[in-house]
Amino acid sequence: MVNQFGNPIIMNRQIVLKIALLFFLFIGKVSAQDRVRVESVEAFNNAVSQAQPGTTIVLANGVWQDAELLLEGKGTADAPIKLTVEEKGKVTLEGQSYLQIAGEFLHVEGLVFKNGYTPTNEVISFRKNSKQLANNSRLSNCVIDNYSNPERHEQDSWVALYGKNNRVDHNHFEGKGNRGVTLIVRLNSKESIENNHVIESNYFGPRQNLGSNGGETLRVGTSHFSMEKSNTLVQGNYFDRCDGEHEIISNKCDQTTYKNNVFFESIGTLTMRHGDETLVEGNVFLGNRKRNTGGIRVINGQQTVRNNYGYGLTGYRFRGALVVMNGVPNSPLNRYFQVEDAVIENNVFVNSDHVQLCAGSDEERSATPVNSTFTNNTFYLDKPSKLVTVYDDISGIAFKNNRTNHPINPDLSEGFKVKKMRLVQDKNGLLMPAIGKKIISPKLADVLPTKENTGTSWYSKEDKRIAFESGKIHSVKAGVNKLFDAIKNSNPGDILELAESASYELTKLPLIKHPLTIRAAANQKPLILWEKKAAFDIVNGGELQLKGLTFDGENAPDGSGNAVIRTSKYSMNKNYSIRIEDCSFDNLDVNHSFDVIRVYKNTFADEIHIENSTFNNITGHVMALDRETDDVGIYNAEYVTLINNHFSNIQGTVLSLHRGGKDESTFGPFLYLDHCTFDNIGFGSRNKYKAAINLYGVQDIVIKNSVFTKTYKIKMHLVVGEPIVNVSHVRLEDSNQIEVSGDQKYSIGKLYTDGDNSNMFGSDNKKLGVQTKK
Repeated sequence: MVNQFGNPIIMNRQIVLKIALLFFLFIGKVSAQDRVRVESVEAFNNAVSQAQPGTTIVLANGVWQDAELLLEGKGTADAPIKLTVEEKGKVTLEGQSYLQIAGEFLHVEGLVFKNGYTPTNEVISFRKNSKQLANNSRLSNCVIDNYSNPERHEQDSWVALYGKNNRVDHNHFEGKGNRGVTLIVRLNSKESIENNHVIESNYFGPRQNLGSNGGETLRVGTSHFSMEKSNTLVQGNYFDRCDGEHEIISNKCDQTTYKNNVFFESIGTLTMRHGDETLVEGNVFLGNRKRNTGGIRVINGQQTVRNNYGYGLTGYRFRGALVVMNGVPNSPLNRYFQVEDAVIENNVFVNSDHVQLCAGSDEERSATPVNSTFTNNTFYLDKPSKLVTVYDDISGIAFKNNRTNHPINPDLSEGFKVKKMRLVQDKNGLLMPAIGKKIISPKLADVLPTKENTGTSWYSKEDKRIAFESGKIHSVKAGVNKLFDAIKNSNPGDILELAESASYELTKLPLIKHPLTIRAAANQKPLILWEKKAAFDIVNGGELQLKGLTFDGENAPDGSGNAVIRTSKYSMNKNYSIRIEDCSFDNLDVNHSFDVIRVYKNTFADEIHIENSTFNNITGHVMALDRETDDVGIYNAEYVTLINNHFSNIQGTVLSLHRGGKDESTFGPFLYLDHCTFDNIGFGSRNKYKAAINLYGVQDIVIKNSVFTKTYKIKMHLVVGEPIVNVSHVRLEDSNQIEVSGDQKYSIGKLYTDGDNSNMFGSDNKKLGVQTKK
């Protein structure tokens, strides 16, 4: 050390040591203040209370159980207050944990929520309360994975944005199983209006069909505040099989932009449900011919839809590739405002089935689109089809310079030119139409969002739903409860093979907790007997496939309520499937209400598929899928498929399938019945439906190539959604006619009266013809 003249200063050694010690203590104090590692909620709260701009609070590795965290403070743009983790992927918030963010310039990253659910309305909330919100804050590189309330219809949201100028980016959201929006932007106060939020580069992973309203993946606004401006930007996100309900995205405010997002095999549409001046630009919808995949639905005023691309979209009606709705004159906030001043231009759709114009037209929704343009759009189809459906007056839409490769409706011919096209692959691997050497392509992002470049880089995006027959094969010896033990010790996807012609007795009730296949090892069907109220109970997470087995109910207990397969009596927040092939069900007549499949409220089957099977002597129903009868649009099964089965001496119904209410946010149920025979069905004194098949509110009905002999009537009550009814090549021998009620349009095809069985498959002999109701 020198003085101001450059001469050395001689200091006492002790003084030098003290100065050095103070220096290092000072440095250590600053370092601790900048980055604070905490191992408990108490330590976290203490760190938050002392945090200054630039402070980073680090959650220690491990499981944080029932952690209620509030990150509150005021950072700066250059020095935000940050909450992070010791190592990404090694810190999980579980049980009933949640996070609130309140203040200015706060940044949260690296959190993982799993193995639990929030006890509040939101897992991550950008507010402490209605007065203390978060502004200029960021949520990035976080994960919420299957963090769902066990009560299927108990509502919550995973992320709720309040305040202004917040950013949600590079997060991973997957597997929401209960009612409620995955990510929601709230506009319920002036402090949250014109918010300028940015939602970008997030991975929205698979969301199962909820089977009711309330399954949106993203919603901006609500109907009550739909006249307010949001100015939210949603861009560069990847929506992977988001199947919750009709509206993958529900826009309910003014001035939101949806740009350069990719929707991969997601059922439903990006819907401009409420609010005006929405921009939908440069988005990609990849349906890949998956059932009910859709594109864009236009409602309200001054909407712009341009430069979007759709491939292989199969949805119809409200979930079509491109849907322009009718509105309600002088509409209340919660209904449908008229489409006016819409600009729909430069969009390309390839092998997508349905363009719906004036969709939803009825006595209430009678306001047709006005002052709108439909320009320079291109539609390519491999083969001719009825691409465009017009439900009302479209004179308020000006069509110009649109292209197709097959003729469409004659009344649109002036606005559509038929051109010879071929498909070529662009730099992103998308198939684009080409006319000569010119490729017809919308203006898309240079780099599209993908599963790999969105969300987090450190958290797995592998599919979590296990397929049937994807595990190990286990041979199961015959005997009492040998099958029970094998089920108890099985793993997801396993196959249990039963010995030829052997008997398997169950004195205990097996719980099916994961996807499991039970099948015969050879052609001779093993026999299954049981002494409990059911042979199998499917509980949350369980799925069951049965092949080549015989079920006999002779050992079942006396008393009501027996079944072969039943679901949990408690709410299930995971969907399940049942597949039955080449099985026999006999002597289910121990009591007056013995069903084959019995379900309970708040459970939902993606699919029940029964093929090449026989059902004989049953006092109850084959399938009682009618436990949601509150008329609010909730139902028990999406796809029910019956192929090449024989049903005889069934006192109840073969199928009772119920979907009540008039809500239009859901898809099904769907029934496909082909090559089945029915003999003496539905005449039991306890059959409250007085029917062989009872369908209430089913959206798509196919019954064909089947014979009904001495059966009670087939009943259909059509109440919502312009259902499709296709009954053809059906033979009724000494049976009641089909009874149709309700207020929806329908048509029924070829029916046959008593006569030769050959008539079932297409002869016009004794044809009843087409019955139509309007």
